[in-house]
Amino acid sequence: MSMTPSNSKARILLVEDDPNLSLVLKDYLEILMYDTIFADNGEDAFDLFKSQYFDLIILDIMLPKKDGFTIAKEIRRTNKDIPIVFLTAKNQKEDRIKGFQIGCDDYITKPFSTEELSLRIEAILRRVKKKAYFPLMDNLEKFILSKFTFDYTNMILKTPNGDQYLTRKEADLLKLLVVNKNRLVHREIALKSIWGDSDYFTGRSMDVFITRLRKYLRDDDNVCITNVHGTGFKLEVKNEPLPEDSTT
Repeated sequence: MSMTPSNSKARILLVEDDPNLSLVLKDYLEILMYDTIFADNGEDAFDLFKSQYFDLIILDIMLPKKDGFTIAKEIRRTNKDIPIVFLTAKNQKEDRIKGFQIGCDDYITKPFSTEELSLRIEAILRRVKKKAYFPLMDNLEKFILSKFTFDYTNMILKTPNGDQYLTRKEADLLKLLVVNKNRLVHREIALKSIWGDSDYFTGRSMDVFITRLRKYLRDDDNVCITNVHGTGFKLEVKNEPLPEDSTT
């Protein structure tokens, strides 16, 4: 499949055979600024999946030609990561269990509110984008940073003057900076990956957290967090080799 499109608009594959519901959902998703591609049967849906890039799939279970469970199984053979949200008119425990066993990310029973669907989509995309921005972060838990030792799992920064216990967001932000040390971390990426939004108020909140982290790191002159005006931040560590790519 093709690479992620250059623009930031998420692409959704909507698969629903009810013409009235599909029209309402497609219009609603496009109002929310999602690039929405529609299919009304299982075979067309799988052909679209194979030929185009999508960030998320909304998949009805009862479909002509191929049912939703069959499509999901076929998708999971080649792509284990793309989020799948099942839509169904049934409210049977067995169907929900089967859906999660196949590998769906969420499950919504009809009838549902469009607001509920919107919130579930946003939550899934925030999680997926965080992993996409920083694919190595989940595998790294402890870091040596000059005179500091950062234990991400337990949210502790061991400093020359003792242990500093961190909040979850402090730990997440510090990990993001450490993984990209000596590289620029753009404000928007940091905000969306940790706060899930990039508006004015979350931006000011992040600035407060950056100030706190600077305070925690002040015991070592070899480590500092610098501002790149209007762009982002950089955790600079002296005597560290510069990375080839500095455009994170």
